[in-house]
Amino acid sequence: LLVTLGVVLVIVFAVPRGTPPPREPIDVAAVAESISQAEGRTVLVPGVPTEWLVNRASIEGDAIPAWTIVYVPDETSGFLRFAQGFDADPAWTTRVLSGASADGTIEIDGIQWDTYAIPDPSRAGNVSAALSTQAGSDVVLIYGSTDAATLELVAASVSDQIAALRAETSEQE
Repeated sequence: LLVTLGVVLVIVFAVPRGTPPPREPIDVAAVAESISQAEGRTVLVPGVPTEWLVNRASIEGDAIPAWTIVYVPDETSGFLRFAQGFDADPAWTTRVLSGASADGTIEIDGIQWDTYAIPDPSRAGNVSAALSTQAGSDVVLIYGSTDAATLELVAASVSDQIAALRAETSEQE
């Protein structure tokens, strides 16, 4: 029994264990450009601090595709998702936020945003707050488990792009 235990211990301690290689950083602007060309539409890119970690940048959703970026501002402030629902209907935001409805509005850099305070974050995928606005035929939704100031920072970073998308859409009509 001791010999067997000794053999097991030798194997456990002798087998090299490394750390997984660091994940390649995601170039959000490059992914956005690729999606913009593939979809034939304008794709918004938020300007966020460089120290924010990007977990994912891709198209999500079946019925209504959405350009989605998942950020982790830092270890203590949760996560933030930026989503641009392509040709989204008015109920898309409510569906994404598990039934939450707008409880007010806020203006950020001349853009009117609907605000959402999620009463039960555990029911809504740990989402505690959200902002949404119409951007041409698309809906922009910024949401996550973070504070209002962080949401507003991201909203301010896309204000000019939203205004341009609105102008582009009104010219086409």
